[in-house]
Amino acid sequence: MRPRGRLGRVKLSLGSKEPRKRKRTVLAGGGRQPRKPRFARTPRRLIERDQLVQSRAEAEAVIADARKSHERLRQAIDLLPQGIVILDPEGRYVLWNKQYSEIYSKTADLFQEGARLEDTLRVGVARGDYPEAAGHEDEWIAERLKKLYEPGKRHEQTLSDGRVILIEERRTEDGGVVGLRVDITELKQREASFRLLFDGNPVPMIVCALDDECILGVNDAAIAHYGYSRAEFERLKIRSLQAFDSEPPWTVDRSDEEQAGRTWKHVKADGALIDLAIYSRELTYGERPAVLLALMDITERKRAEARLTFMAQHDGLTGLPNRNKLRQAVDEMLLHTRRSPEKVAVLMLGLDNFKSVNDTLGHAVGDKLLRGVAKRLRSTLREEDVLARLNSDEFAVVQSGLMRPEDAVGLAKRLLEAIADPYLLDGHSVVIGASIGIAMSPGDGEESEKLLKSAGMALSRAKLDARGSFAFFEAALDAKAQSRRKIEVELRDAIQNEVLRPYYQPLIDLSSGRITGFEALVRWPHAERGMISPAEFIPVAEETGLINPLGGLMLRRACLDAVTWPDDVRVAVNLSPLQFRSGNLLSMVTDALKHSGLPPRRLELEITETLLLEKSAQVLATLHALRALGVRISMDDFGTGYSSLSYLRSFPFDKIKIDQSFVRDLGANREAQAIIRSIVSLGKGLGVIITAEGVETEAELSCLRTEGCDEGQGFLFSKARPNAEIISLLAAQRGIDAADEDAALVA
Repeated sequence: MRPRGRLGRVKLSLGSKEPRKRKRTVLAGGGRQPRKPRFARTPRRLIERDQLVQSRAEAEAVIADARKSHERLRQAIDLLPQGIVILDPEGRYVLWNKQYSEIYSKTADLFQEGARLEDTLRVGVARGDYPEAAGHEDEWIAERLKKLYEPGKRHEQTLSDGRVILIEERRTEDGGVVGLRVDITELKQREASFRLLFDGNPVPMIVCALDDECILGVNDAAIAHYGYSRAEFERLKIRSLQAFDSEPPWTVDRSDEEQAGRTWKHVKADGALIDLAIYSRELTYGERPAVLLALMDITERKRAEARLTFMAQHDGLTGLPNRNKLRQAVDEMLLHTRRSPEKVAVLMLGLDNFKSVNDTLGHAVGDKLLRGVAKRLRSTLREEDVLARLNSDEFAVVQSGLMRPEDAVGLAKRLLEAIADPYLLDGHSVVIGASIGIAMSPGDGEESEKLLKSAGMALSRAKLDARGSFAFFEAALDAKAQSRRKIEVELRDAIQNEVLRPYYQPLIDLSSGRITGFEALVRWPHAERGMISPAEFIPVAEETGLINPLGGLMLRRACLDAVTWPDDVRVAVNLSPLQFRSGNLLSMVTDALKHSGLPPRRLELEITETLLLEKSAQVLATLHALRALGVRISMDDFGTGYSSLSYLRSFPFDKIKIDQSFVRDLGANREAQAIIRSIVSLGKGLGVIITAEGVETEAELSCLRTEGCDEGQGFLFSKARPNAEIISLLAAQRGIDAADEDAALVA
């Protein structure tokens, strides 16, 4: 239907419909007046007719122009995306556009020029086009018309198909109304989704105005988290929540990741401070530019991070700084005193016999002892001094502002005195001592690592010289440490290139004088230093963990050498306690036997009593597994441990080797003879072979034979020799054996 406007019509009139009468003019005297010439007369009616024709043409031109303007206006408003309607002062339809008809498609058939809006509303309400009016139709219509004639405010209208229409109306100068209609259904749906996400979100959220920072809205989670009511929130500004005066997060020129990584402190209604990671998004809230803040409470996370940072820099038992924190403190002190005559002293303190306290009274008492020591040390120091715990029984003290070594000596004495007083722990009176190593800047080091290292070497010296004392670092100690470091580097290379090799010392049957086996002893032929003593590099190997690859190398080479010997000759290989801790000893032995082809009965593994001190189930399980292979197990250095006899009950050994300290000067030492006699008697009772080490004289040999010892080993018989010489020894023994057999046949 094409909209139309009401235009005025002009009604034209051409005079009266009565017949016209011709009038004659009679002259005086009865004569007729002379007729005027036709061209000289202009009848009145003709003039009027011409005027009317002209007026009609002008009116029609006006009407035509009005219609053109009306059509142009209609075409113009049809181009608008909003619905437009124009009503006259009586509320009648004058003009509307296509979008208006499409918005009210169910009521569009009622739109006619001159029809009243009130009538179309009533029909629409009766049809159910306006569900909001259900049950109170008259009131709804009256309220709607009231808004029509009191325009200026926006309001919304819901239609039966669920669409929501935004209505805005304004008065015209002649009292009419121009109305605007916008379909905001999609916007309302997004708003409803936002509201659902906002209100029901477990994350506290706040909507804040961008212009004045007023809080426009909060969700339930924010109310619960902060403790403010909704009304209280809406009277606040966002800065009211900030614990410190700082710019709101959205004013900072940062990326989302950077903003999320920044922490803002807010204050809750009860005054508690919380740490927040704030995520922000700008939006329009109603008609106001605003920002949505999602508030992630990271207070507990920050506390956990602080705890982790503290734990990473402090000892968990005593709460003292650890080595890393100590380094930082030393570096700071050194930096402060770099251009000053003042010195920095590092005192490294090691507790004496702390392990025995743990072993006898238990680790719980040991922990209490460490806390007690830390407390006493702290009370002895100044506030600016630094106390740290380095490992199980070592502490370190850093003191600045010293002018001479005597100042450090005074502190060391006070620390030793503080530690020496007895500790009452779980009903036990515990007395413990300490040793202290001292290093001072700048002479002993100008950076933390060097000073700590120097103090550690000084502590080692103090423990060797006299426990319960202190010692200063000396350059000779550093030279010794450098030498040890060089040995470590070269030893690692020698193991990798298999430079180390076994030398063999024979084991002699004392009754027959025959060789029953050989003990493999590691030797290191150095290109520059010649043969390096095992006493020099074995401790380094054990301290650095190189003992495991070194032991594996000796085991493989010993088995390969022994497989070339006579079938009744065994090879003995020493094992370090550290090899049992690696977890692969059993597979190492199995591989060596398999690779060489040596029968397990010809391999003898020697262990020391210190291995059994641990009384570890893993150690005993490994020993039983090795014996199950057919390998023989020997206890070396018997008699030097803490309770040798008790170890014989832990494991069924095949051999016991008497330590050479009991063999030395055996002929003149009646106490040593008694000990040897007891051990031999014990061995016979247990069915165990007894071997004496370190036999160097004929008198020692004679005594051992007299006491019934089974085997002997020592320089009296032979020093350790390379495998080539061992083959010669065995060949010589075979010659002797053959000669004895020939002599026996002749006899």
